[in-house]
Amino acid sequence: MTFKHTGSGTVYLVGAGGATQRMNLFRFTTSLTALLLVAGSALAQPLPERQQALRHLLLHDCGSCHGLSLRGGLGPPLRPEDLEGKSANFLAVVIYQGRPGTAMPPWHPFLSEAEARWLADLIKEGIR
Repeated sequence: MTFKHTGSGTVYLVGAGGATQRMNLFRFTTSLTALLLVAGSALAQPLPERQQALRHLLLHDCGSCHGLSLRGGLGPPLRPEDLEGKSANFLAVVIYQGRPGTAMPPWHPFLSEAEARWLADLIKEGIR
């Protein structure tokens, strides 16, 4: 499979037999990131020191918008009961890429994809 970007916000996926599928660039990058996050979730967890730093980031940096108890504020609540129906993969993509047009910034300058997935799993389980 090959990918062709036309520069117009559209990506064309070309299969081995020449079959072509058109896809929105944002949807393509979101899907690709989700695939990479799923593949990366099999990697080892962050080291204990890094886990502590990530927990601090979640409670303080994320908490500045989502509330220090993660019950919501400028951003929506991040408690497990509020996230039912949202997969850890979805949350990891949102953490890593942000949400264009909203106050949710991309955290990829500060986190690896595996760390974004680890945070998403922690949020889904409920931070203790």
